[in-house]
Amino acid sequence: MTAVRPEPTTRPAADLSFPPGFVWGAATAAYQVEGAAAEDGRTPSIWDTFSHTPGRVRNGDTGDIAADHYHRYRDDVALMKDLGLQAYRFSVSWSRVQPTGRGPAVERGLDFYRRLTDELLEAGITPVATLYHWDLPQELEDAGGWPQRDTAQRFAEYAETVGRALGDRVGVWTTLNEPWCSAFLGYGSGVHAPGRTDPAATLRAAHHLNLAHGRAVGALRSVLPSTAQLSITLNLHQVSPLTDAPGDVEAARRIDAVGNRIFTGPILDGAYPRTCSRTPPASSTGTSWCAPATSPRSPARSTCWASTTTRRPWSRTPPTAPAPPRTTVTGPATTRLGPVPRTSPSTSPTTS
Repeated sequence: MTAVRPEPTTRPAADLSFPPGFVWGAATAAYQVEGAAAEDGRTPSIWDTFSHTPGRVRNGDTGDIAADHYHRYRDDVALMKDLGLQAYRFSVSWSRVQPTGRGPAVERGLDFYRRLTDELLEAGITPVATLYHWDLPQELEDAGGWPQRDTAQRFAEYAETVGRALGDRVGVWTTLNEPWCSAFLGYGSGVHAPGRTDPAATLRAAHHLNLAHGRAVGALRSVLPSTAQLSITLNLHQVSPLTDAPGDVEAARRIDAVGNRIFTGPILDGAYPRTCSRTPPASSTGTSWCAPATSPRSPARSTCWASTTTRRPWSRTPPTAPAPPRTTVTGPATTRLGPVPRTSPSTSPTTS
């Protein structure tokens, strides 16, 4: 068994302080607050579809109106100013900007975010733009969603579009908000949109979200000033074994792999982690692979093996096949706000 528990604080509370430059802010998601679900060209996202499906959301609540931020953003910014917030991280509704998830932007959609950022700047609040907070255009989901590689390319094009529109106003950007939720809750457990329960699709979605981040970083760098700060928001897990028993230690390592290193590995190190079973398949020497598995107790379980002699990224290739090539994403990128080193155009994701 494993336990997720905070480390004990070693200093008295009176000695704790925030570091210089710490920014006090707040964050929202477009579908969480905007409302105006069918105004100015916006089309349904996966969360529109999910929340309108009976039984998916408690009380049948939807984001059709939400906090009506789309119409009341001036009042909302005034409240932020009264609170003394220094920054506001909002997310852009992809289907408000590109109703089909591809092609030319709808200027009425972009105009809302121009007005919002202007209002924030006038109030002395730093705008932080998140390009994706779980609301994939439904048309792209109908075409396969994040398990399809093409979605990563569509996201890069969308990122460039928004970067061009808001780059003169926004200096801090986040590509994806909590991609673990998008992959594992959206395609694994099915408790988030789009509500699918497919182990293999979960892993493909995670990979393509990593790829989307890398390509979006490249797209943004191509249109933003060199001073722009780029980031990704990860909901990392602190995982500790319940005991020092080998089984508990191994369980914690596996959970850390699919909870943390499945994203931090590609983003910071350019490769996926080794995720080992206690008994790797005999034919897996020299390779690393991850195959979906099912059982009556855990229908959405995935079983991963890796060689103890070499490090390679995850692959859905069976152990008997040749080892897959190394998979990388554009990098390095940050998991916190801060400058991202600019790289040459030759630094790009592989096509493996």
